[in-house]
Amino acid sequence: GIISLISLAVLSYERYCTMTRTTEADTTNYRKSWTGIILSWTYSLLWTVPPLFGWSSYGPEGPGITCSVNWHSKDANNASYIVCLFIFCLVIPFAIIVYSYGKLLCAVRQVSSINKGLGRSREQRILVMVVVMVVCFLLCWLPYAAVALIATFGKPGLITPAASIIPAILAKSSTVYNPIIYVFLNKQVSELL
Repeated sequence: GIISLISLAVLSYERYCTMTRTTEADTTNYRKSWTGIILSWTYSLLWTVPPLFGWSSYGPEGPGITCSVNWHSKDANNASYIVCLFIFCLVIPFAIIVYSYGKLLCAVRQVSSINKGLGRSREQRILVMVVVMVVCFLLCWLPYAAVALIATFGKPGLITPAASIIPAILAKSSTVYNPIIYVFLNKQVSELL
């Protein structure tokens, strides 16, 4: 899940940089792509390894079918890890996504003010793609984050195993939705279909 969130943030920033760059992209140089991949995996690893060394712990999630961070432990060690995960693996990636796509949209608006006809339809397509991606990101991850925070800081038993199933499925299925959104809302890809 964390690699998915971080990858979305890295991809949105890379897309912003690529679209706003004035020079032609070098399609033979994969250094930037590999850097993004390594950065995503390293950052995710840094946030998933601490429970193995005593900062929080892993345990059964929901009805006991899957494994996740122990959301139900009320001690300070666990609560601090949950808060850090929330900030560094949800809030910050989301802020990067909003910043990158917001700046990209501003850049497209500037271009479309110069090229009135062609720029407007491109601006609208990008705006729809940005809104859909941000809304899907929130729909997939916000319920899961809310359940985790309520389970950690709320009354014991407030979140039942059955109530945690849907948010967990939504969060874990987010990796499926993003490629679909990108394929159907990206004109270059949808023209090939």
